[in-house]
Amino acid sequence: MTGKCSCGNNCYTSFENLSQKIEKLHECEKCEDIQIKKFSPLKDVVDFDELNAEYKRCECGKRPLDIVMSHILKIMMEEEIVSEKASLRRNSPVPLSEFYYSSLNPQFINEKTLILLHPDFTPKVSERLLKEVPEVKGVMKGSPTETVGQLNKNSEINHFELLDGCDMQTNVMRTLLGEKIIINKHQSKHHIEVAPTTESKLVKLHNYLKNNEIEQGTAIDAMCGSGAIGTYLLKYGFEKVIFNDIYPEAIANLKETLEVNGIKEGYEIHNEAFEDLKCDKVDLCVIDSFPGDDAEEIIKKAEEISDNVLII
Repeated sequence: MTGKCSCGNNCYTSFENLSQKIEKLHECEKCEDIQIKKFSPLKDVVDFDELNAEYKRCECGKRPLDIVMSHILKIMMEEEIVSEKASLRRNSPVPLSEFYYSSLNPQFINEKTLILLHPDFTPKVSERLLKEVPEVKGVMKGSPTETVGQLNKNSEINHFELLDGCDMQTNVMRTLLGEKIIINKHQSKHHIEVAPTTESKLVKLHNYLKNNEIEQGTAIDAMCGSGAIGTYLLKYGFEKVIFNDIYPEAIANLKETLEVNGIKEGYEIHNEAFEDLKCDKVDLCVIDSFPGDDAEEIIKKAEEISDNVLII
């Protein structure tokens, strides 16, 4: 897991290089905060003749996010996948940072740190973005409203299409235990959820455990995804966590999560629909289903095997 990424570079974050990556999120004293009018046609507020790879770049190497996104949208306009009247708010692709740390959302962007998502991207546009916009790391075709992964046992597996570059992304969560949890994932294969969202789930889990007298024996992370919840349960003090997810890519990613967070024992891993999982009575069952999914059958199964069921 700690070897090179499929792009040929070492894109994984570990505790060894974590401080360095967090430090890179911060702008320098000379970074100029530039805000572009988001709803105005871009051509009316930016001089396209000046808008190139070096436009408004600070001596530290960073550029303001609005400038980077303007550069990206300019190329999309030139390639005619958005109209001549395109604006940042209405027509920009989704910019996903390759590194999220808690609520720090960098407004000054380093090179090779943005993963872009848009339903109308083409291979030609992707090639231009990677070549002409230094901040772009990867380009994916798809919509943020799509469910990526496998929703349930009756659904097909869905991925974003990685057109070019690298889609490795890291989320780092602070916890009320005073420890951090690291998740590295290929964004084209996993549901979009950034660090602050996961942090809020871990706070809810922590408060539930503190406010209820639950034996810290065996817990189930019923739809574990990349494994943040189950990892937290082990760090909290549970003797055993059963990780389960129907999506094979989630299981592969879970194993990487356990390794990078130093979890070597105290767990089982299952790759099946939770409703079909054969399991003895456990002390706690945590359910973190996809937004909008009908979890009635899953909740019923959870209540059969545990007196303590937390739906996050």
